[in-house]
Amino acid sequence: MRQLMLVMTIGLSLGVPLAGAAAAASPPAAAPAVSGAATDLAASVDASGPGQLVQTAATAMLKDLDAHRSDYRANPAKVHELVDQVLLPHFDTEYSARLVLGKHWTAASDTQRQRFIKAFYKSLLNNYGDALVDFTADRLKVFPYTGDANASFATVRTQVRKSDGSQVAVNYSLRRTDQGWKAWDVVIEGISYVKSFRDDFSSEIDQKGLDEVIARLEAGDTPGTIKGAAAGTKG
Repeated sequence: MRQLMLVMTIGLSLGVPLAGAAAAASPPAAAPAVSGAATDLAASVDASGPGQLVQTAATAMLKDLDAHRSDYRANPAKVHELVDQVLLPHFDTEYSARLVLGKHWTAASDTQRQRFIKAFYKSLLNNYGDALVDFTADRLKVFPYTGDANASFATVRTQVRKSDGSQVAVNYSLRRTDQGWKAWDVVIEGISYVKSFRDDFSSEIDQKGLDEVIARLEAGDTPGTIKGAAAGTKG
C-alpha cells in the first residue's frame, strides 16, 4: 500500500496506517510542504467508510502518478512526498506502533514512543512506497467492502496483478476513529506488517532494551518476512 500503501496499495496502503487521531499519528519530523495540487488530492480521499477510503486514496494517487509519471521517475523521492500528503492523515501509525511494542509501549518514555513511531512509519514508507513510480490502475483491483457498516474494525481486500499475470492479495486492516476510518496494517499474502515487526522485536527488546531496537529500526532494518512480502508485489 512495495505497493501499500497504495497501496495503501497504502501502506493504505492506505496503509499505516496507527491511539488514533491524524495529528497524534503524524511522525514528529517536519512534513514536506503541501502544494495546492497535493492538498486537492488529499481532500479527495473519503474516510467515511473503509472501502471508500482505500478506493479513493488509490484513485487519487494513481491519478497524480499518471499525470506526472516522468517527473516521479526523474525524482523518486517525490513519491514519498505524495504518500505523506495523501495517505499519512489516514494511516493510524501510533495505533500500529502500540500493537508492535505491546507491553513495552507502557514502559516506554514519550521520547522513545515518538522515535519508534517516526522510524516505524519511515520503514513502512520505504518498503511500500518506492515501487509506486511504475504502478498503474490496471494492476490494482479493490474489492467492494461487504462487512458491517457499523463495525469498529474492517478489512478491505485488494489484488495486485504482476507483470507475469499472477495475482497477489494485499489486504488492509482499518479501524473507525473520531477522524474517520484509518488503516493500521497491511497484509500481503497472509503476512502482516504489524505482526511481523512484533514477532521480530519482542524478544530482542527483552534482551537488549528498547533503545537498541529503535536504533535498528531507524537504521532501516526490516524483518525478512516484510522484505519478501513487499518484493512479492513487484514485477
